[in-house]
Amino acid sequence: MSGERRWRFALSKRWLGYLGLLIVFAIACGFLSHWQFERRDERVSENARITGNFDREPVPIESELASLDAFSINQEWTPVLLQGRYLTDEQLLARSRPHNGLPGFEILTPFETQDGRVFIVNRGWIPTGDAQDSPDHVPAPPEGDATVVARLKPGEPEIPGRSAPAGQIATIHLPQFAEELGADRVYTGAYGLLSAERPSAETGVLTTKPALDEGNHLSYAFQWIIFAIIALLGLIFGLRAEYRDRNPDDPKVREALARERERAGRRRRTDAEIEDELLDRAGA
Repeated sequence: MSGERRWRFALSKRWLGYLGLLIVFAIACGFLSHWQFERRDERVSENARITGNFDREPVPIESELASLDAFSINQEWTPVLLQGRYLTDEQLLARSRPHNGLPGFEILTPFETQDGRVFIVNRGWIPTGDAQDSPDHVPAPPEGDATVVARLKPGEPEIPGRSAPAGQIATIHLPQFAEELGADRVYTGAYGLLSAERPSAETGVLTTKPALDEGNHLSYAFQWIIFAIIALLGLIFGLRAEYRDRNPDDPKVREALARERERAGRRRRTDAEIEDELLDRAGA
C-alpha cells in the first residue's frame, strides 16, 4: 500500500472535525494571547505615566488646571503648588477608608488659594477610634498662610443610598463641597493628596508612590501560545498513534516498535539489577 493511501484515514470526518476544533482553539488562543499583550502594553504605559507625573516638579495649580472642573486622567499624580490658607472649619472626614487592613478615615480639608478658589486637600489617613465610629484624634492643619504641594487625583462618584454623620462624607464627591462653599470657586475636577506643606503640621498617614507592577499579562500571553502548540502536538501525536495501529506492517512502524521493546527490556533489566543489589546489601 502506498504512503498516501496509508494516511487517507486522516481525511475522515472524525479527523477533519479534530482539525476544525484545533483551528478554532488556535484562533481563540491567538486572540487571548494578543489581548494579554495589549493589557501588558497598557500597564507599561500607565506605569510610565505614573512615574513621569510623580517625579515632576510642582507647578502652580492654575497652570495645571485651567478651570474648576478641568482634569484629565493623564494628570493623575501630578504635583501642584498652592498658596493660601486652610479652611479648617469646613473640614470633613471621608469614612470607610481602610489602610493596611484597618478601618479609618481620610482628612479632607478645603484650601483657599490667594485668588479665592478652593481646592480640597487630603491630609492623610487616620484610624477609627477605640470606642466609637469616629477618630480619637484629628490632626489640625497649620493656621494662617501656608504653602502646599498636593498630587492630583480624580474625585469619586456619589453612591446613592450611602449617607454619613455630620462632619463626615461617604465618598469624595467634590460637588458636595461646591454646594457648601460655592460652586463658582471650588475645584470639582480633582482634589489633591498632600505631599508637603509649609509650615509643617501633624498629618494623617500620607499616600506614598503607588507600587508599579506589570502584572502577569506577559506570562499569560505566552501560556495561551503554549496551549495552542500543545493542542497541535496532541493532534500530531494522535495521528501518528492511529497510523501505527492501522499500519503494523509498515517497516518504519515495525522498527519503532522494536526500539520501544528494546528500551522497555533494558529498563526491566536495570530495575532487576537494582533490586538484586538492594537484596545483596540487605543480606550483607
